[in-house]
Amino acid sequence: MFMAVRIANPSKALISNEYNVNPSRHLQFLNLNELTYYLCRNRFVELWSWSQSRSMTNSKRVQDRSRLKRVHDLELATEKWKVAYKVLFLIETLKQEPEMIIPVRNLEQYRRQINLPKPHKVSDFIRKSPKLFELYKDQRGVLWCGMTKQTEDLVEEEEKLIEQQADKAAEYVTRFLMMSVNKRLPVDKIAHFRRDFGLPLDFRAKWVNDYPELFKMVKSEDECEYLELVSWNPAWAVTELERKFMGVTESTATHTPGLLSLPFPLKFPSNYKKMYRYGGKIDHFQKRSYLSPYADARGLQAGSLEFDKRAVAVMHELLSFTMEKRLVTDHLTHFRRELVMPQKLMRLLLKHIGIFYVSERGKRFSVFLTEAYEGPELIDKCPLVLWKEKVLSLVGYRGKKKKIETFDDISEMEDDSLGLAENDPELDMEDTGCSEETALDVNTIDTETRDLLSG
Repeated sequence: MFMAVRIANPSKALISNEYNVNPSRHLQFLNLNELTYYLCRNRFVELWSWSQSRSMTNSKRVQDRSRLKRVHDLELATEKWKVAYKVLFLIETLKQEPEMIIPVRNLEQYRRQINLPKPHKVSDFIRKSPKLFELYKDQRGVLWCGMTKQTEDLVEEEEKLIEQQADKAAEYVTRFLMMSVNKRLPVDKIAHFRRDFGLPLDFRAKWVNDYPELFKMVKSEDECEYLELVSWNPAWAVTELERKFMGVTESTATHTPGLLSLPFPLKFPSNYKKMYRYGGKIDHFQKRSYLSPYADARGLQAGSLEFDKRAVAVMHELLSFTMEKRLVTDHLTHFRRELVMPQKLMRLLLKHIGIFYVSERGKRFSVFLTEAYEGPELIDKCPLVLWKEKVLSLVGYRGKKKKIETFDDISEMEDDSLGLAENDPELDMEDTGCSEETALDVNTIDTETRDLLSG
C-alpha cells in the first residue's frame, strides 16, 4: 500500500539516494514502511553521535581524570609500596627454596610478577639491591641468587612479627566472614588479601587450623575450598567507626548490629577546594542512616541510597582491617556478591572522594582510606608496616657492577634445584596479588619517582 506523504525537508529524511529521489521536489511518494525505517534510522544516528560525544567529554573512568585531581602525596605512597612489593615477592620466592637460593634462570618464569619485560635481565634487577640479594656462580658457570645475611635476619624478624600479630589477623578474618552473606568466603579469594592482613605464606595449610573456635575449612560440591565462620562473636560485630567515635569496646558491645548514623571522616586535599560546591550533597549523605556492615543486607534494593551507603560502610570497614589502609580495587570486586556490593564499585569509590582515594598508577588501581594518611605516610603504622619500610630502605644501588664470585659448594645443589621451574601453587595464588603492585619497569622506577617529586 502506498501513501502520499509530504516531506518538509526531504534531504534530511532520506539519508541515501537509493531511490534516486530528487530532493528539490516538494512531494514524494514512498512506501510507508520504508519512510518509517529511514526516519528511525536517521534519528538513531543522531542519538548515537550525541551519546558518543557526551561519553567522551563526561567520562567517569579513572584513566580520564585530570592530573590536577590527583593527590600527590598518596601517589608517592603508591609508588613506594609498588617498589617494596617487587622485592618482597623475590624474598618470598627464595623462602620457598630448600636452601633459600635459586638459579637466576629459574626466576625467568616470574617476570610478570616483578613486571620485568624483555630484554631487561633478571640479574640486573637483582643487582639493584646488593644489600638484600647476592649473585654468585658455581663451577659450571650457572648464576645463582641468594639472600644476604641482613636479609636472612629480616626474614626471621618478619616471621616473629607475623606470629605476634596472628591473633589480630584472625580477628580481622573472622570479622570479614561475619560481614559476608553466607558467613563463608572462598579461600582462593582470601589469599589475595594475605599480605594486607598479615597472614603467613602457608596460611592455608597450617594457620587456618590454629583457630578452630573461629573458622574452619570446608569443601563445596565442586571441590572449592571455603573458610566458614564457626561462631558469631557479638563483641566483634562493631565497626571501627563505632569504636572510634562512640567508645564502644568489646566488653560493652552486646547489641545486635542494625542501623547506624555515624558520619564518615572526610579529608580533602587543598586542590579540592571546588568540591565544596557540593557541600549540601555531602552533608545530606553524611546524615543519612545506613545498615551496619555486620547486619543482614539481603533485603536492600540494589541502586538505592541505603544500598550505596551501606557499601561505603563495608569498604570503610574492610580498609580499616588492612595494614596499609589500602587495597587493590580488582581484589575488592571479587567480593561483590559475598558482601552485597554494587556492580560498578569503582564509580562508588570515585564518587566519595573525601572518604576514599583511587590511585591509577600501575596495571591495577589502588584505593586508599584517606583519613589514615597524613601526606604520603600512614598515621598509625603497625609493626609489619615498619618492617616493610626497613626492607624498602635497603633497596637501591648506584655503584659500579661488582664481579660475581664463584663458589665450589653450590654445584652439588644445582641438579636438585634446576627442576624447581614449575610454578609453586602458593606463589600462583599470589600471582594476582603481586602483579598489580609491581606495575613499574625496573628501569623506570627512579624516573617516575622523580616526576612525582618534581610535580
